[in-house]
Amino acid sequence: METYKTTYFGGLRTEIVHERNGERIATDAPVDNKGKGEYFSPTDMVSSALCSCIFTIMGIKAKENGFSIEGATATTNKVMRDDPRRIKEIQIEYDFTNHDLTDEQRDLLRELVHASPVPRSLSPEIEQNITLKFKD
Repeated sequence: METYKTTYFGGLRTEIVHERNGERIATDAPVDNKGKGEYFSPTDMVSSALCSCIFTIMGIKAKENGFSIEGATATTNKVMRDDPRRIKEIQIEYDFTNHDLTDEQRDLLRELVHASPVPRSLSPEIEQNITLKFKD
């Protein structure tokens, strides 16, 4: 079990420290919710965690199957709702256009979109709109 220590600094900002390795993450409330938006907001981190988790599982399975997705990128967008304020939708587009992938490798990556811990952990009320873009 991992442990994180979070400190509230005021001004709607926090700092999270990973107890095992000392890594730090600062958060800030978004501009549309009384913050300065100078750091990731907590909901940005949830959306980014979804993207990173899927990429991690893809990387593991790619390595196990003898290919690489190194250098692939993804763009993540978060859509909020106000009744109550929460994440409505996370949109992610993975870009593998710089990789020569077989149909079998593409199918494997598609299968992994919902197979990692974060997609399985998020509320089903959060729409996960995930696409993969491949070289033609």
